[in-house]
Amino acid sequence: MSQLHVINHPMIQHKLTIMRKKETGSKDFRQLLNEISLLMGYEVLRDLPLEDIQIETPICKMTGKEISGRKLAIIPILRAGLGMVDGLHTLVPVAKVGHIGLYRNEETHKPVVYYCKLPEDIQKRLVIVTDPMLATGGSSCDAIAMLKERGCNNIRLMCLVGAPEGIEKVQAEHPDVDIYVAAVDDHLNADAYIVPGLGDAGDRIFGTK
Repeated sequence: MSQLHVINHPMIQHKLTIMRKKETGSKDFRQLLNEISLLMGYEVLRDLPLEDIQIETPICKMTGKEISGRKLAIIPILRAGLGMVDGLHTLVPVAKVGHIGLYRNEETHKPVVYYCKLPEDIQKRLVIVTDPMLATGGSSCDAIAMLKERGCNNIRLMCLVGAPEGIEKVQAEHPDVDIYVAAVDDHLNADAYIVPGLGDAGDRIFGTK
């Protein structure tokens, strides 16, 4: 079963509370999301393997540590997932970035992919899928399924706020994918918005509403 990691560091909770306020504008919302994404990245990547490396300081030679093993890929789910990329990229500048764009057909409820561009060696990388809101879990599950179809077997889902319904769906459909959130909210309303949530993350990031 996948693990749910709630990263409740005081600085993250403080910044998230400001983001939730309806009067917080797009500029501050984007900046806070960027900062939280960087802070969450420390925990998402906590177990990266290390290897010894010989270096020389201004004083002497020594054995240091550097990250080894699989390289990273950051895959935002368009469009709101883009808001979490810069924070992670600040932490890991060499990570490759792909993009997945999809929506659900209102009649069939099937996912419709309108854009997918991934690094050529995506199957060799640790993949971090980003989407601020884990509501129904539909988009996240579809994106993860697409990545698995392309050979990815080391995937983590990083969200800002999760609803119990979405968390349960991802865990049921992708029990091998760990989920990282800053908060688990109460429930989804009739319109599938997270309660209390913070509204439409995409609109608040890009100022489109």
